[in-house]
Amino acid sequence: MALQDDLTAIQRCVDDLVRTVGRIERQAEADAAGVDFRRVRMDTDHLRESVALLRAAVAPASPAERRTQTPPPPARPAMVPVPDTPYDSSLWTDSDDEGLGARYRRAP
Repeated sequence: MALQDDLTAIQRCVDDLVRTVGRIERQAEADAAGVDFRRVRMDTDHLRESVALLRAAVAPASPAERRTQTPPPPARPAMVPVPDTPYDSSLWTDSDDEGLGARYRRAP
């Protein structure tokens, strides 16, 4: 439960920060409340959303919520190693050279 308490404390601090930024922005002169305040306000809003997402991810789900939650995405397929040895030259016998056309033919 200590994690929930810490997340609640973080949420309170972020809410205080948002209120303080809003108050300072209202008190600032019109020319000072430009791009800088907008950027800080957007950052604090983003921080508030991030903390809310973190709290939702950490919050224990009730049994009813666990039944309705979507299953986790399937595991990624295993990586296939590509050898460093040269490819078989027969793979390229009937291929075109990019931008030059087929071999033994005149390029346009």
